[in-house]
Amino acid sequence: MRLQFAPYVLHFKQPAGTSRGILNEKITCFLRVYDENDPTQFGIGEAGIFPGLSPEADDRFFYKLMELQANVRLGLQTDLERFPSLQCGFEQAIRDFASGCRGIYYESPFIEGMSDIEINGLVWMGDFDKMIERIESKLSEGFRCIKLKIGAIDWRKEIEMIEFIRAQYPREKVEIRVDANGGFTMDNAIPRLHRLHELGVHSIEQPIKQGNPDLMRFLCEISPLPIALDEELIGKFTTENKIEMLDYIKPSYIVLKPTLIGGFSGSEEWIRLAEERGIGWWVTSSLESNIGLNALAQWVATLNTTIPQGLGTGALYTNNFKSPLELHGDRLSYNPSLHLDRKQISELDWRE
Repeated sequence: MRLQFAPYVLHFKQPAGTSRGILNEKITCFLRVYDENDPTQFGIGEAGIFPGLSPEADDRFFYKLMELQANVRLGLQTDLERFPSLQCGFEQAIRDFASGCRGIYYESPFIEGMSDIEINGLVWMGDFDKMIERIESKLSEGFRCIKLKIGAIDWRKEIEMIEFIRAQYPREKVEIRVDANGGFTMDNAIPRLHRLHELGVHSIEQPIKQGNPDLMRFLCEISPLPIALDEELIGKFTTENKIEMLDYIKPSYIVLKPTLIGGFSGSEEWIRLAEERGIGWWVTSSLESNIGLNALAQWVATLNTTIPQGLGTGALYTNNFKSPLELHGDRLSYNPSLHLDRKQISELDWRE
C-alpha cells in the first residue's frame, strides 16, 4: 500500500471573523491511500491542520507525514497520538479504501438518504449590521439553533444582537449558543455569563482562554449559564489526561472537533468519558473542505445525536469540492445519487 498527500489552500467566499482575527484562507492537507497495483482506486481523507490550534501545526507535521508514508509502504504502524489532524485524515482514507473507494466511511441510514442531521446556524463575527443580516438569513431559512461567534465587536452590540433574536423568538422557538473562543477575562466573565443567562442563551463555548483550569473550574461552579469546553480538549492525548480534566473542571458540555482531538476514535473516547460523568456533548466541524465534512457527517450520523450539531461549514469556500451532502434548512442530508468527484481529486498536486 502507498500513501500520498496534497497540500491545498481553501479560499473563503467572504472573510471569516474570529476572536483570533480575520480568515481569508484555510490551509488543509489531503491524504490518499492506494494499492500500487491499481493507483486509480484510492481512499481519500483530510488532515485539516489548523495553525494556532492544532498541536502539530509546525514542522513536525511534515516530518511525521514522511514517517507515516514510509511506514505505510512497509506495512508498519505509526504512532499518531500527538498528531490528531493526521490521525483523523488517515482514519478517513483507510476507511474509504476498505469500503471500496466509494466515499463511504460509515454505513448507516444516513448514506441511504433515509435520515438527516439537525445542525446549528453558524453566524460568523463581523460588524453589527452584517451580523444582524446573517442572523435574519439563518432564521428565515428555518434554523432553530443559532450559534454566534462573539468577542470581536463591542460587548453591548453583541448583547443587542441577542436581544434582537429574543424580541422575535422566545427560547422555546430558537436556541442560542455563543462561542467566545476564550475572549472573556476574569474581570468581565462573571457579569457577562449572568447577562447571557438572562437572555435565555443555551450555553457558551470556551469563555476564557484554554490553559487556565483553576479559573475555568471556578466559572463552571458558579456560572448560571452552562459552559462548554472546546479548545480546552486540545492537547489531552491520553485517557488519564482526559479524565483528569473532566473530573477537575466539571463542564456542562464538551465540543468535539475530531481533527483537533484525535480523529473519530479519539472523539469516541471523549464521548464515552463524558457520558459516564453526565456531561453533554456535540460535534463541530473545523473548517474542513467537503471531503473532510463528508466523512465527519457520516460518522456523526452513527452517534444517535438528539441535539443540533455544528456541521454547517460546507458552503464557506470558493474552491470546495463537489459533495453528496445537501443542506435543506437546518437539516444536513446525504444524497446517495451524488458522489465525491474522484477525477477532480485525482488532479490535485499529489506528492510521495
